Amino acid sequence: MIPAFSIARLPRIEFGAGSIKKLPALAAGYGNTLLLVTGAASLDRSGVWSALEPSLEQAGLRWQRLRVNGEPSPEMVDEAVASHRDQSIDLVIGIGGGSVLDAAKAIAGLLRNGDPVCDYLEGVGPEKTYRGPAVPFIAVPTTAGTGSEATKNAVLSVPGHDGYKKSFRDEQLVPEYALIDPDLLAGCPPALIAADGMDALTQLLESWLSIRANPVTDALAWSGLEAARDSLLPWYEGSADPAAARAGMAYAALLSGITLAQVGLGSVHGLASPLGAFFPIPHGVVCGTLVGAASRVNIDAMRAREPDNPALEKYARVAELLCRQTFSTQEQAHDALLALLDDWTRRLQLPLLDRYGITAADFDHIVAHARGSSMKTNPVVLTDEEIAAVLEQRCSGKQDKTGETTL
Repeated sequence: MIPAFSIARLPRIEFGAGSIKKLPALAAGYGNTLLLVTGAASLDRSGVWSALEPSLEQAGLRWQRLRVNGEPSPEMVDEAVASHRDQSIDLVIGIGGGSVLDAAKAIAGLLRNGDPVCDYLEGVGPEKTYRGPAVPFIAVPTTAGTGSEATKNAVLSVPGHDGYKKSFRDEQLVPEYALIDPDLLAGCPPALIAADGMDALTQLLESWLSIRANPVTDALAWSGLEAARDSLLPWYEGSADPAAARAGMAYAALLSGITLAQVGLGSVHGLASPLGAFFPIPHGVVCGTLVGAASRVNIDAMRAREPDNPALEKYARVAELLCRQTFSTQEQAHDALLALLDDWTRRLQLPLLDRYGITAADFDHIVAHARGSSMKTNPVVLTDEEIAAVLEQRCSGKQDKTGETTL
């Protein structure tokens, strides 16, 4: 029997090298006044803007350009809404990484009603019911990691010890189009390839293991994990056709956004929220540095308390996919998966938590704020001590259970 499941709204998807050329015609279908949200300078440096600008002009479009530098804050979103609300914007276009897309998504959601975004942030303000309407939004990712082009979430941050990283989310915020052109990834530096790629991998793995997973999301997560296996390290290490590797990771990131939007995530992303709020650590780095440790803690917890948990078999199956071999026992598969994730973390040069000022003295504060929505779909309920153990494994000088020093 196939169990009952639901699939929420998705964007229309245009995928393929050169698909950025479709943007002017798609945009013209919504009107002629655009708000174009981009990164601070990367679009100009890449040469993409010099080719795109005349095409937008030829389509009869006019626009205001808003540059986003770093992760968006509620204050930044509110200021942008106030500045552009009276300009009769027909369409918002976000071209950039996850922070740019999240900012553009939130702005599109509030341009017509003008409310402060904190009115809708989960766990922050009054958590009003969002009734829209949102301005139509087209998402054009230039990195392969967050999958924001396929979600209803706009993640906003207030940094600092008492800060937060929270979502404004509603199905009306889902982009009208997700336009994924792997050629736009050509300028990604190696550190960004590593961090964003491990974010996508983690999102696929946690969606696969989610207690809300269903046959559709499992199929998509499996396909995305296969693409990440074949593309991430070859792209980072330059050992394969870069165009093929970029396409593989753009595809994996897109699927990771689709699956997380449908079934949620797990303990890595539960920790990523407070870590990213309290410390200056990029989201992709959090995911990449913690996914091996979190997997080890999850598996150990289920072996000890829930040996019949179906996620143990799902861990074993994904081990065979990522390791490209079969195993005679679950335990062998689990051990091989953990070794592979540790190896990828080393090869991608993902740093330890110490680099960002995180010490054992911070663990209690982090753990106390780690039980948000992502932790609720983790395949096993972790104790505070187990959550702290994930952090401990990624601090200098700590050793994993095999006795090997974590790099």
